[in-house]
Amino acid sequence: MASLNIDPRLRKALPFVLIVIIGAVCLATFQRNRRQEQTILEETETRHLPDTLRVATLYSPSSYFLYRDEPMGYDYSLVSQFARDKGMELELTVAPSLRAMVEMLDSGLVDLAAYEVPVTAEYRSQVVPCGPETLTHQVLVQPLKNGKPEITDVTQLVGREICVEAHSKYLHRLENLDNELGGGLKITSVDRDTLITEDLIEMVAGGEIPLTVVDSDIAAMNRKYYPGLDTSLAVSFPQKARWAVAPAMSWLGDSIDAYFAEETPRKRRAQLLKHYFEMSKDGPSPSIRLDLSKGRISPYDDLFRRYAGEIGWDWRVLASQAYKESNFDTTRVSWAGARGLMQIMPRTARAYGLPANKITNPEASIAAASRIMADLDRILAKKVSDPVERRKFVIGAYNSGIGHILDAIALAAKYGKNPQLWEGNVESALLMKAKPEYYTDPVVRSGYFRGRETVAYVREVLALYEKARKSVKL
Repeated sequence: MASLNIDPRLRKALPFVLIVIIGAVCLATFQRNRRQEQTILEETETRHLPDTLRVATLYSPSSYFLYRDEPMGYDYSLVSQFARDKGMELELTVAPSLRAMVEMLDSGLVDLAAYEVPVTAEYRSQVVPCGPETLTHQVLVQPLKNGKPEITDVTQLVGREICVEAHSKYLHRLENLDNELGGGLKITSVDRDTLITEDLIEMVAGGEIPLTVVDSDIAAMNRKYYPGLDTSLAVSFPQKARWAVAPAMSWLGDSIDAYFAEETPRKRRAQLLKHYFEMSKDGPSPSIRLDLSKGRISPYDDLFRRYAGEIGWDWRVLASQAYKESNFDTTRVSWAGARGLMQIMPRTARAYGLPANKITNPEASIAAASRIMADLDRILAKKVSDPVERRKFVIGAYNSGIGHILDAIALAAKYGKNPQLWEGNVESALLMKAKPEYYTDPVVRSGYFRGRETVAYVREVLALYEKARKSVKL
């Protein structure tokens, strides 16, 4: 075989020549990438953000919901802040499903999907991901034993009973996991009209069921309520999700990405994550134990008498609500921003002529609350004829907002319940609003709502009122 004769001087120089060639290639690549980035930046800068940002989202306990008739939610708060900072009006549309939301993007009906769209091949071909990234996976919910989780690996689930919602993605995942492990999982489906994922977490905490599976973001939202539970074991692969724009609007996605890369929006996002996923949604702890033995309910009884009398209500109902709302703490501020003795939301306060600096004033708070109750009673008089029964609806509406109570009345009528009775009827329909098949029902106007707190609120206020009625003079 002929050998290749290379000049020794050339052989010595060859490594340096290769280095120069590689360097030139790298430099050319770097310059090309810089030009592409500059082109994107120039395109973004030459396109003006619209005066009105058309946004689609979905009802959910984290993305968007109404509480006391005020819009809230992690994604809603983020996109609202983006629009405000960029000087845009926000036009929000609630889509009936993820598929419908993607179709709205594709048809140009909206500019942005402010909802966790999965970053998968299925959606990658239709939308361009943008904005903050979330990473979720399904996790096992189990009781702590001596402060530690008993199950630390999915293989230890063999032979254990796991209860999940019927027809849910959790059931589908467990069936796949059972195949992966070669069988042995005891999977139990739980099917009730009013059952939601959070109910199963509570059932594990109460010992009614041994184990369940939920999404990690739902686990995070409920962690504060159940310190005796562990949710650290993942039972699925992580799933990335981001907001989305149509491919033709990729420049808008670039603007959104650039915005969330800034320090101030990053800090705001961290605050919102804490607000929606870590802060307790519970009412005030009973730091003041109610003593009715002296014929009084609170230091504000005279004010309750005065303003309840003006609207024809029993003042002891308003006093019972105040105890449940704030524990008679005039300085209390809830996770949602409700303030003062009667926990009035800022927007509601403005609507009733209550200045921000007066919300913590007990007389001003009671006066405004009495007018709110009177208005709720007038609205609900068209739906519930019996005044004693209607009082339960009014108390519920004060806690949840009138929209959710009207939705529950409509659901009760549609699904064979009595729309003029609270217990076992409208209260059950209110619980149904936590499930997608009901909060997306055509008769529902206010979307998702976690009704458990309102149902408990009505029961507790009425129980306290009954005690006060027997011990405290009218």
